[in-house]
Amino acid sequence: MSIKQLGKAFLSRLLEAQVKQLRSKNTFKVVAVVGSVGKTTTKLAIASMLAPQVKLQHQAGNYNDRLTVPLVFFGQVEPGIYDAVAWLKILRANRRLLKKPYPYELVVLELGSDGPGQIQQFAYVQPDITVVTALTDEHMEYFKTLDAVAAEELTAVSFSKQTLINIDDSPKQYLNDQQFLSYGTQPADYQVVDRQVQATGEQTLKVKLKDASITLQTSLLGGQGAKSVLAAAAVAHLYGLTPEQITANAAQIIAVPGRMQLLRGINNSTIIDDSYNASPVAMKAALDTLYAMPAPQRIALLGNMNEMGKLSPDMHTDVGNYCDPSKLDQVITLGPDANAYLAPAAEVKGCQVAAFTSPYEAGEYIKAQLKSGAAVLVKGSQNGVFSEEAIKSLLANPTDEAKLVRQSVFWIKKKRIQFKR
Repeated sequence: MSIKQLGKAFLSRLLEAQVKQLRSKNTFKVVAVVGSVGKTTTKLAIASMLAPQVKLQHQAGNYNDRLTVPLVFFGQVEPGIYDAVAWLKILRANRRLLKKPYPYELVVLELGSDGPGQIQQFAYVQPDITVVTALTDEHMEYFKTLDAVAAEELTAVSFSKQTLINIDDSPKQYLNDQQFLSYGTQPADYQVVDRQVQATGEQTLKVKLKDASITLQTSLLGGQGAKSVLAAAAVAHLYGLTPEQITANAAQIIAVPGRMQLLRGINNSTIIDDSYNASPVAMKAALDTLYAMPAPQRIALLGNMNEMGKLSPDMHTDVGNYCDPSKLDQVITLGPDANAYLAPAAEVKGCQVAAFTSPYEAGEYIKAQLKSGAAVLVKGSQNGVFSEEAIKSLLANPTDEAKLVRQSVFWIKKKRIQFKR
């Protein structure tokens, strides 16, 4: 184990002990979100849904690992791992907070894992409700099989008082022996019965709660966005909000950077910014959203899906096969596996394809092809891809660059080195 790993483990144990103290001395509740995709959007949807009626604590980004989850309880910001002075200040500030009544009724968390055994580390959190967003391929470089993914994510069921599972994106064989409430678009305890999509991408959802039916308006895009809103409505219902409150609060839920965010592009185009990360299920869901948009031209920039391990060739080929030439004017690929496997598969399907290794070059290429009123999807994983950088050439308002993911000094420096800009 490296010095950095030892330091993280040591700090994590100290912070976890403080959270245990906090839980033992106060009576607030915890909602946790786990799953292969959609965790951050679902977490923020839940927080937005409950915030008007509940005094809650959450973190807007993705503090979801062993070191950062405890920080959420105390509202702390993660410093550099080697900044001993900053960590000491955090631990001291937390001790002071432990002497006072906790000011929040609820903490909403995202619990992440990129390898077997990590979810179990969060058992001390003692969630009152855990939402499982999906059991699909993720970090396959480490999990190897979907069986291992499901076993990992469902570990949370064992230490949660109540569990909500998205049955649309969780294979039935993994749920047979589990105790849970279901949500999804098929018959479930909480169900989207009907979904109407406006030209703007906004959706009207007819939702069945366990004891009521309501209609929700949301600006979140696509089927995945609808399920995030449904999860938030289900949690709110279990928490005790009325159908009227849930209906009113749904309008507070908005997209966040890099996760199906709509941006205004040049030539009156619309950009679907889903550049934060990518997996096969999420890639297909994003394409479905693009396919449904009424536009004279549809372009999909599909970047590498990282951390797919030995399954990467098949997974990229599968997404390439999902590209529909009747609904896409052009497919742009970005990154080694996307170029090697996704691009040729899309070409065989009949799509017009262009491949790039730089997001900046890909953005300039799209800019030259862009017709008035076009719709452009931008999606890809993080390292080696950074598809968000392709968006910069396409923005109608350059100040919207601030709305993109990974725009800190750290990330910009990393991108400049990688792409020699």
